[in-house]
Amino acid sequence: MHVLLIDDDAELCSLLGEFLKREGFTVDCEHEGNAGLAKALAGAAELIVLDVMLPGMDGFEILRRIRQQSRIPVIMLTARGEDVDRIVGLEMGADDYLPKPFNPRELAARIRAILRRYEKRPAAASGRVEVNGVTLDPGTREVLVDGRHVELTTFEFDILDMLMRSAGRVLSRDALMENFYNRKATPYDRSIDMHVSHLRKKLERGSTLIKTIRGVGYQFCRTPEDAAAE
Repeated sequence: MHVLLIDDDAELCSLLGEFLKREGFTVDCEHEGNAGLAKALAGAAELIVLDVMLPGMDGFEILRRIRQQSRIPVIMLTARGEDVDRIVGLEMGADDYLPKPFNPRELAARIRAILRRYEKRPAAASGRVEVNGVTLDPGTREVLVDGRHVELTTFEFDILDMLMRSAGRVLSRDALMENFYNRKATPYDRSIDMHVSHLRKKLERGSTLIKTIRGVGYQFCRTPEDAAAE
């Protein structure tokens, strides 16, 4: 598994690189934004760990340009307490975020969880699904809402796939977190909630498709009547 670290802290990159290599990863490091983007788009890495604050080009701009060409998984590194950075990163298509400082074991665990999720994506053979005016095709990774094409990030697509295939049933936040991140939901980890919020903004045009079940999780509505039901 090939990981690209893009962070201007050379000492941190060296420490993380050595740790990840001992964990079985192949690791490349870049310390400047433009060089990091070039390496990211070269196509060798299977996952990118990307810091927000970088010389030359910041992490958000790198992520934006990566997402124009690639769906490679990206973990953003943010300063502790910088909620805005986390929200912006997830909204732009990051798969996960990790606030500094962090334990290298936590980073390794998150890398493995994301790569496992990518490996077990629904295959095209699982077939497209149509529910309540939404059509999802895992073969082409396309989503249509009443015939309108909707552009989703890889993570948003996979969450929507899980919700639609369980339409009418409530999926707990814990189940979603364990499936996509391989960790339990905590009161302060809003990753899933932010992805679902972005999904709603992209999918819904006046009618509710994804309903929040307070204190439990989320439900994809099979019909417009489901949205109104308590």
